[in-house]
Amino acid sequence: MSRERVLWLAGHLVSENDANVHVLSPTFQYGINVFERVRCYLNDSGNQLLVFRLHDHVERLFQSAKILRLKPKYTASEIQDALVNTVTANGYMEDISVHITLFISERGSWTYKGDCEMLMAAAPMGRVHDPKVGISACISSWERIDDRSISPRVKAGANYLNSRMAQIEALEKGFDSALLLNREGKVAEAPGSCIFIVRQGVLMTPPVTASILESITRDTIMNIAGKDLGLIARERDIDRTELYICDEIFLCGTTMEIVPVVSVDKVVVGHGEAGPLTISIRERYFDIVRGKVDAYRRWVLPVNRG
Repeated sequence: MSRERVLWLAGHLVSENDANVHVLSPTFQYGINVFERVRCYLNDSGNQLLVFRLHDHVERLFQSAKILRLKPKYTASEIQDALVNTVTANGYMEDISVHITLFISERGSWTYKGDCEMLMAAAPMGRVHDPKVGISACISSWERIDDRSISPRVKAGANYLNSRMAQIEALEKGFDSALLLNREGKVAEAPGSCIFIVRQGVLMTPPVTASILESITRDTIMNIAGKDLGLIARERDIDRTELYICDEIFLCGTTMEIVPVVSVDKVVVGHGEAGPLTISIRERYFDIVRGKVDAYRRWVLPVNRG
């Protein structure tokens, strides 16, 4: 791997130290940007990186840009080529993430609606939490943003201020993460990740209208449940107190992957460890992202070969 990280910025590969954005741009001044974080996994042979569900991430990136009235300068094909070139230029041969950001590159008004530039940055990324241990969570005092304020359907940098406040609150109280409720008082999601619970063998998750991001990992899990485990993941509102009496809870997301929640507000979930359904889904998930399951090969894009 090269010593100095190489980024893709505005149509070119540049060194990290030479990547610059105008300090008076609306992106810098007001946080106006949309982004995606894409995972690339090393296959079991250790000779190929596989990008997971890139097409779906790019489609969601374009949807976010459309809602914020931003105009991407690049096509889906050009974004794919940029990602491959960025990863290859850095020589990565390990699990990594690639951060793709559409931003306003020049100075201007916060109401700017024109073309936007793109930044792509790759970096090594393993597991965020130990899935065998699980994490603790608390119900946040902060309310999840909703479609009447700033839509959680948009994956924008500014939206993560909401998650930041909830996560900092949780950490300061001694928890690993937070769970946010929506305006109706129902469970929405965790900072940067969606939630699933299991009650009496039934897998459940809040609907996309419950103030959540339309998560690609969430969709992956619903496919695994239905096609591989013979289960239907029910989409319905979830009450706070259901978290205290359910059998299993796990969070999911591109960065989080799949991590069990073993306690909520210091109330032990199930037996205080990863439950059997969580383990089954997680094992299948990692088989899929590493290209071991033929039925899901359409979701993985080879980047390079050793």
